[in-house]
Amino acid sequence: MAPDPVQTPDPASAQLRQMRYFTWEEVAQRSGREKERWLVIDRKVYNISDFSRRHPGGSRVISHYAGQDATKALTDEFRELRATVERMGLMKANHLFFLFYLLHILLLDVAAWLTLWIFGTSLVPFTLCAVLLSTVQAQAGWLQHDFGHLSVFSTSTWNHLVHHFVIGHLKGAPASWWNHMHFQHHAKPNCFRKDPDINMHPLFFALGKVLSVELGKEKKKHMPYNHQHKYFFLIGPPALLPLYFQWYIFYFVVQRKKWVDLAWMLSFYVRVFFTYMPLLGLKGLLCLFFIVRFLESNWFVWVTQMNHIPMHIDHDRNVDWVSTQLQATCNVHQSAFNNWFSGHLNFQIEHHLFPTMPRHNYHKVAPLVQSLCAKYGIKYESKPLLTAFADIVYSLKESGQLWLDAYLHQ
Repeated sequence: MAPDPVQTPDPASAQLRQMRYFTWEEVAQRSGREKERWLVIDRKVYNISDFSRRHPGGSRVISHYAGQDATKALTDEFRELRATVERMGLMKANHLFFLFYLLHILLLDVAAWLTLWIFGTSLVPFTLCAVLLSTVQAQAGWLQHDFGHLSVFSTSTWNHLVHHFVIGHLKGAPASWWNHMHFQHHAKPNCFRKDPDINMHPLFFALGKVLSVELGKEKKKHMPYNHQHKYFFLIGPPALLPLYFQWYIFYFVVQRKKWVDLAWMLSFYVRVFFTYMPLLGLKGLLCLFFIVRFLESNWFVWVTQMNHIPMHIDHDRNVDWVSTQLQATCNVHQSAFNNWFSGHLNFQIEHHLFPTMPRHNYHKVAPLVQSLCAKYGIKYESKPLLTAFADIVYSLKESGQLWLDAYLHQ
């Protein structure tokens, strides 16, 4: 049976209160790849062609939903949960939490420099300095994530300002680049060609059961995917930041003329140059910088991929928003270390369902989310930290084998 037609007011005949009807096939033709883009909300069709360019999250974010229905089953119950969460005050941030978090990052940054200034530049203090600076970079990465999601201050202006400071001055990266990439990830997590976090498929890796089999059937072989669980250790965690992100971010800001972001980024490099150059010289400084990016990259990749890579990865099947978030995410068990080490991204399920919620409240909403999942028979997965790391490798091995079987026999 064909789906019911979608009802919408016709501007040309509004005076007669007549209605036009569109089939889902007509709606689907106005997708994100077309110049004209439609979105269905509560069985009404909206032309978002012009609005998509003004959308605060970026045109790509809302365009990923073009040609689809933005309201489906489970949504009403989640709205009730959202209202309950707001009544409980869980969307309000504890500013002292984030202040102390920022202070601990700044103290570690100072401690790294003092280590070289007091103890010299021999191997042991140099290594300790690199570890401290890597910790600063990783923790600043989690903190900028909070401000980027507007989850700290009640006004977006203050969130944006401090976001520029943390990601720009403390890390040397552009806020606009992070927004562009991360908002798409949240709109359609683990959806091929819509979530930039899985853009490594199929050039470097075969991800997910469905996509891997599809790749094998098409006889595509960009890499020996059946060995990807091995070469992941070479081109995954160690290489992402120092060999790709480090250089691409400069291309991004120049190509898009993000001069404010560039100024914040340059302030980071100027500060690092003038504080460490007198102690280490140019070669020592470059060596320290590369080691820090290398260590940070390993930390960043293992944490950010443990919640998503082992989960369902597929084309966009136009599933309702809540289910889309749940099928693409899993949690890691709560502990003081896990919370700190991952920046509370061990609560990835709660973060994706409530992206503007302050991270210190994730554990409070988790039981409510578990109840919702249990009611609708949706798997709520939480695992130990090391198991989550291992599952990345296991999932790559499985998808690589699925690709090989399909490549050889289908």
